[in-house]
Amino acid sequence: MEFRFTGEQEMTCKLAQDFAVEEVLPLAREVDEKNYCPVEILKKMAGSGFNGVFVPQEYGGTGLGYVERAIVLEEMARCSAGIAMTLMTHHLGVASILQFGSEAQKQKYLPGLSSGNLIGGLAVTEPGGGSDVTGHQTTATREDGSWVLDGRKCFITNSHIADVVVITARTGQDEKGRPSLSAFIVEKGTPGFAPGREENKTGMHGSVTGELVLKDCRISEDALLGKEGHGQKIALAIISEVGRAGMSAISLGLLRAAIEESVRFARERIIYGKPLANIQAIQFAVAETVIEYEAAKLLTYRAVTLKDGGQRCDSEMAQAKYFATEAAVRAAKRTIDLMGGYGLLAEYPAERLLRDAMTTLPSAGTSNIMKIVVAANTLR
Repeated sequence: MEFRFTGEQEMTCKLAQDFAVEEVLPLAREVDEKNYCPVEILKKMAGSGFNGVFVPQEYGGTGLGYVERAIVLEEMARCSAGIAMTLMTHHLGVASILQFGSEAQKQKYLPGLSSGNLIGGLAVTEPGGGSDVTGHQTTATREDGSWVLDGRKCFITNSHIADVVVITARTGQDEKGRPSLSAFIVEKGTPGFAPGREENKTGMHGSVTGELVLKDCRISEDALLGKEGHGQKIALAIISEVGRAGMSAISLGLLRAAIEESVRFARERIIYGKPLANIQAIQFAVAETVIEYEAAKLLTYRAVTLKDGGQRCDSEMAQAKYFATEAAVRAAKRTIDLMGGYGLLAEYPAERLLRDAMTTLPSAGTSNIMKIVVAANTLR
């Protein structure tokens, strides 16, 4: 069993690391303090192939895989988890079309999504339920050769910046009377489709999250993604495999940032005439974060390797997402404890790491949902 990247993956890592340090890190503090999404950074990322990293070259992508995607997101999140979150969510829209779209839909959207000309998104969550699809109230009705969508989505990342959004809506009921969902590709500027309230999140500044409102939004019949009634299947596949892998990779970046900040401060801070790093309790704190990072890394890269191999990986993705996000929160708090009062000052990244880490917990499914997924797979 190999526990190291291939030569090509190492090159991807170096490319992503250089980009993150040169382009993302200089923006990190500003986007956090001013709480805005620097959309222009996505065009720069596209120049390095990050926007379509797992998209085949025939559709304008880089032609790599989900391991390389995790590498990219980890490096971006090490410098700014919010900016990484924007790219991660863009990938949700891209993966939806790549995995479930018709050939015409792939040809129409994937080149623009890969080149940076288009930003993608996925809108599933509604006020009546996130993980509970029976709470879906958004509807799609056939009318004169078109689909008419009505409803409201909430907690949607990239809500105000996405050009192409995959949206789920009720199109009927199944044999048990439960909502039957379908997925649709909706473009920015479509009449009746607009962003609503923009949320002010605790963390992940650098990404925009808010509502999407559909009111008598008319789209063509060929905007249906996949088959009618397959919306839940599409949403679960993308969230469980692509969303959770992305949140795990972002958490790896936060863990690395916590290690680096802890080490830097412990070496520079002098207390009782010697560096803080000489104190055994501080060494224990650093060791705990390193161990958790290495464990989270193995879980995450095992899961995305399975994904690249076309194997079932929903349990492995849930394990990685649960452990990595929870570990990132513990590591950020541990870093603040190590730094004392300095850890709470905005001029240091520690308090931002904690806010960002807390924001990873509900994204793509809460920790309790992850445990339910793992238990269900195990008990089967």
